[in-house]
Amino acid sequence: MKPQLKLGISQHLSLTPQLKQAIRLLQLSAMELEQEINEALESNPLLETLEEEGEVTPDAPADGDATPAETAEVETVEVASEETKAEESLDVEDWDRAAESEWERPSGPAPDKDADPIEARTAAPESLHDYLDWQLNLTPLTTRDHSIAVAIIEAVGEDGYLRETLDEVQQTLRPEIEATHAEIEAVRHRVQQFDPLGVASMNLRDCLLVQLAALDPDTTHLGLARTLVADHLEALAKDQGRLAQKLAVEPEDIEAATLLVKSLNPRPGNNYGSSDTEYVVPDAYAYRHDGRWKVRLNPSCQPSLTINQQYERMAAASRDETASYLKGCLQEARWLIKSLRARGETMIKVANCIVRQQSAFLDYGPEAMRPLTLREVANEIGVHESTVSRITTRKYLHTPRGTFEFKHFFSVGLATSEGGEASATAIRAMIRRLVDDENPGKPMSDSAIAGELNRRGIAVARRTVAKYREAMNIPASSDRCRLA
Repeated sequence: MKPQLKLGISQHLSLTPQLKQAIRLLQLSAMELEQEINEALESNPLLETLEEEGEVTPDAPADGDATPAETAEVETVEVASEETKAEESLDVEDWDRAAESEWERPSGPAPDKDADPIEARTAAPESLHDYLDWQLNLTPLTTRDHSIAVAIIEAVGEDGYLRETLDEVQQTLRPEIEATHAEIEAVRHRVQQFDPLGVASMNLRDCLLVQLAALDPDTTHLGLARTLVADHLEALAKDQGRLAQKLAVEPEDIEAATLLVKSLNPRPGNNYGSSDTEYVVPDAYAYRHDGRWKVRLNPSCQPSLTINQQYERMAAASRDETASYLKGCLQEARWLIKSLRARGETMIKVANCIVRQQSAFLDYGPEAMRPLTLREVANEIGVHESTVSRITTRKYLHTPRGTFEFKHFFSVGLATSEGGEASATAIRAMIRRLVDDENPGKPMSDSAIAGELNRRGIAVARRTVAKYREAMNIPASSDRCRLA
């Protein structure tokens, strides 16, 4: 029987170096972006900076009548020819599809407390638990599953592994929740999908299998890698030749599958909890103008680059090796400028959306913070959720109430008796207010605070109150009584 040939048409996105550069620039902090630009200026003779306009201060924004869209635009000299414009344009749809297919871990600090304007200017190192809590607060779970997830996250060690047995987690949940092992396992598997992938695993095998399961099914040697991790992890480091004979595969296949396993992260928590202090510069300013909240990018965080015209003419006129080198530099310069422009436009859109959604917070304080998710912002401005995640990581918004990371304005909503939602940030502020107003001689217990919040229409458990209180470094009622 002769083999039959079949023709088919399919679409796939090729992640070009230019798209990778655009995605990478999107997630850089202001300091990292400055370093990236300086390196590009040193290595690329066709790049040069435009005259600095000076940093915009929140108290005296320049050109008060300018629109946010105008302030977001980066001044560049358009040097692309008609032949290359279509080829080099930064397609936002492709960018978002690329971001979706290669959603990397957002990293960095995520302030999650009501800091005063001065203290909020510096970013505290983010712990693994802080980062997991932030993701949990944006994950739709039932109240019961949310409480189980909190207990699991609290049992995660610094290396990212679960350091308590299911029995111990079960005991931690009592008496409020009587959870079975099956329920705890189901929620743990959900937490394992958080970033970093494989967190809350019971052991190395469990951790690696979760990461392998997340890979593209078409990944070469994926099936063999799963078999090695699941059944032969101990033997993998000892005698690969004998392992190849046992599994009846070629040694080259064992070697390739081993390389795939080695590319995984055996300690998912190791990138968190750094003690280094990072000094931040606001990427954008929120200010009131003519009775409305507006946003302006900080020019120092949005560098203006242009093309050196003399070198560009040399690249067009020459035909030798120098011309080839200059044309390569010209291509890189054009893409860097386009990527920076796209970064600025995305940042101003996200900042405007945040300020519009959280205007009550800017007017009235933390208790007025509303629930907000990455998906809501992504849908409103028409980009992928991963793009919003990148642009809100280690980007800071200066407001009259302090300087906060963009992520500070995102919070899960808890149901109220009136059918609405209250954000976790607002609930923390309410807890802080109740503690500040309590009788020093008879401080409120966590149960009493939970009862008061429930009377105000906010359904919150005692354990949740305890979690928020500890996150704000508020002592327990017994300790507050002694302090009084």
